[in-house]
Amino acid sequence: MADLIKTLTEQYTKASLPEMNVGDTVRVTVRVKEGSRERNQAFEGTIIAKKHGGINETITVRRISYNVGCEKVFPVHSPSIVSVDTVRRGKVRRAKLYYLRDRVGKAAKVKERL
Repeated sequence: MADLIKTLTEQYTKASLPEMNVGDTVRVTVRVKEGSRERNQAFEGTIIAKKHGGINETITVRRISYNVGCEKVFPVHSPSIVSVDTVRRGKVRRAKLYYLRDRVGKAAKVKERL
């Protein structure tokens, strides 16, 4: 039974994922279907959480647009995700950055790792 689950998860996981950590600013490109048309839409923000592992791995990306915070949870191995590009690397000391929800403006920024 364990071998069956392992082969199924290996079949549906993406082979090459970019290195992405909590605190990084990423651009996630998602395939959006509207009626009969398909288009790619980018969502750029800071990764504030990574959860689960393997086929169930998700990242939570947060951005502020028009002074309103917006968070989206993306399944990393989903076929609707076209690409995940790392824009800048963040220097953080914790695994979950939920404290950024309470911050506004410059206080909500994460230092860049060189």
